[in-house]
Amino acid sequence: MQSIVRFDEPDDREDFLARGELALGALAACAGFEGGELACSTDEPQTWVLCTRWANVGSYRRALSAYDVKLYATPFMYAARDEVSGFEPVLVAEPGAAGVRRFEGDLADDAGSTHIGEFGPRGSGNGGPAGHVERRGRTDHGRE
Repeated sequence: MQSIVRFDEPDDREDFLARGELALGALAACAGFEGGELACSTDEPQTWVLCTRWANVGSYRRALSAYDVKLYATPFMYAARDEVSGFEPVLVAEPGAAGVRRFEGDLADDAGSTHIGEFGPRGSGNGGPAGHVERRGRTDHGRE
């Protein structure tokens, strides 16, 4: 997955670069990080992006909980434009590879309609986790 966070021209370029270096370094130390850069637009020099690549959505989301990310990257990203920033590759071409590869995606089918704290029906026959059994108002996990 990719995270693309856009910024408007910083007031103090050197301070912005110093904070960006700390932010990128904190993200790079996280499991699942595959690469990243802080870049300035060649067409609109007042526009900047922090682009990072991750093994999957979960590794990116877990990285946002890391202490150094909260300390350095989160405050840096407060200055970002308020717009979507997470993207999953659908078509990928790589140097030397034969053709373009197509990817399905990491998100669950109901990701756009299910919110934090919401769960589907649970219990026997309702698609709950394997070994999940409801009995007399309590939940057991595979125990008789």
